[in-house]
Parts: sequence; structure tokens; C-alpha cells
Amino acid sequence: MPVRDDWSSASELVRRVDEAVSTRGCLIDILMVDDGSLTRCDAAGFQSRFSVIRAIRVLRLRRNLGHQRAIAIGLAYLQQSGQYDAVMVMDSDGEDTPEGVVDLLNAYAQNQPAKAVFAARSRRSESLVFRFFYHLYRFVHHALTGVRVRVGNFSILPFAYLRTLAAMSELWNHYAAAVFRSGLSYTMVPIPRGRRIAGSSRMNFAGLVAHGLSAISVFGDILGVRLLIGSLACSLLAALGIIIVAIIRLFTNLAIPGWATAATGALAIIMIQFITIAGSFTFFVLFSRTNLGFVPLRDYSLFVDEVVDIYCHG
Repeated sequence: MPVRDDWSSASELVRRVDEAVSTRGCLIDILMVDDGSLTRCDAAGFQSRFSVIRAIRVLRLRRNLGHQRAIAIGLAYLQQSGQYDAVMVMDSDGEDTPEGVVDLLNAYAQNQPAKAVFAARSRRSESLVFRFFYHLYRFVHHALTGVRVRVGNFSILPFAYLRTLAAMSELWNHYAAAVFRSGLSYTMVPIPRGRRIAGSSRMNFAGLVAHGLSAISVFGDILGVRLLIGSLACSLLAALGIIIVAIIRLFTNLAIPGWATAATGALAIIMIQFITIAGSFTFFVLFSRTNLGFVPLRDYSLFVDEVVDIYCHG
């Protein structure tokens, strides 16, 4: 669970999750990634007679990185320090519900051999404007990458998957997109999105745009190739336009005086611009194939300030 100052929601959510999962016959350890909170976690708020929760640990980061990178650091830390059957990723504000936790556990148990299970949002609680831009983003994402956006962070995956994910630089940008890019098996179940337990979201429009661009960047090489092909196609169309203008000017009487020169000049500029763009995307694709970037498993400890156990059963 990535958390930033929202400790009251997190403590209430933990209690609700314990109650919802109490009859499932499993044991839970909770890792909360403190994403540069301005207020310290009050351990007293997480003391209760839990049924299935064995331990609660806070991994405090040196600075705020955003929830995607907080998730990446949490997964890399778990891969290095623990051994579990499965790992669930969820927000700490209540929008990922305890009922959804049970649904994910049921779906995970049914998919043997185990595969990752993501919550596909069957109902959203955001405003009409948000939903409009969200659907626009989904269209753009699919057009640029060929991958449909249907899920968020709420998911459960086999612990063995962390061996792959923690070594992927793509995980540093976007968790769900990295899972899809990894080629690991996954499925989706429809789960409605809940409402925040307390407070309001800090995510503004600029943050949402950056979040969407981070997801697209995971497929940067695919994006680069598609834009390269599109740029080359547009430059060829511009070249074809120049040829058509020349034919009309030289072999017909349809050309208006001065029209051929202006049209040829405009098309030549367009063609040169698209050739330049195509060249830029070529270098971008080549660079992305050779640049390793930030590897969570190798580099996550740079951002870890301290690890504190705030609850231990018995």
C-alpha cells in the first residue's frame, strides 16, 4: 500500500480488510510504503485484535516519488526481503475496497497454475469530466501502443513474478503497464471502484496527464516504431503531392499562376519536417533498446530511509 499522509484512511482500511478476509483461511503481512509523508505514521492507530493480519511494516522513503514508483520500491523490497505465496497491490485510501480484496483472492485461487489477477473497473465514481478524459486517454493509449487500458494498480500476483518485475526498468514508470509488457500471464475480473474513506484526492490534472504518459512510456519502443512508420508515410504522401502538382503544372492547363510554386514549397516543407521527425524517432527507438535506466531491484535502496515495524501479532 503506497501512503502519503493518509494514515487515518489506511488504518481504517486495514481493519476492514482484516474483517473481510477473516474467513478466507489465509495470513496477511502488510507493507505500507510511506511516499514522503509530512506526518509520521502513528503506530497506535494500527493496533487492533486482527484475525488474519500478522504484521504491519512501514517502508519510509527519503522523498515523495509518486505512487507508481512507491509501488516499484515496495515490490523490489519484498523480492529481496521476504517470501510469500502472493502479493496484492492496492491503494490505501479506500477506493480499492475490502470486498474487492476478497474478489481478487477468489479469482486468484481459481486460476491455478496461478497468474496475476487485475481489477477491471466495472464502475467508476469520478466526475463526468474525469471520465471523458479517461476514455480519451484510453483511446490514445490503444492507438499508440496497441494495448487497451482497463485496469489500475489493484491486483494480486504470484510472488515468483517479482523476480521478473523487480528487474524491469519499466516498473519504475508504471506498475500495471510493466506487468503487461513483461509477458507474464494475467487475467482480469470486474470490480467496482469504491470511495475514499476520508479526505480528497491530491491528484490534479497535470498529475493525471503525467500518469498517463508514464504508462505510454513503458511501450516506448512500440510507440517509436509506430510514429516512425506514420512519419514516413506522411512524408511519402507529401512527396506524392509534389509529383501530382508537377504533373498538373507541366501537362495540364489547370494550374493557376504561382499556385504550383506555392504548393510545391509547402509540401516540400511538410515532407522535410516528417523526415526529420522520422529520423528522431529512429534514434529514440535505438536509444531505448540500449538504455537500461533505473532497475528497481538494483537501485531501490537509494530511496529507502528506514523500515519500521508498527504491528506484530502476538
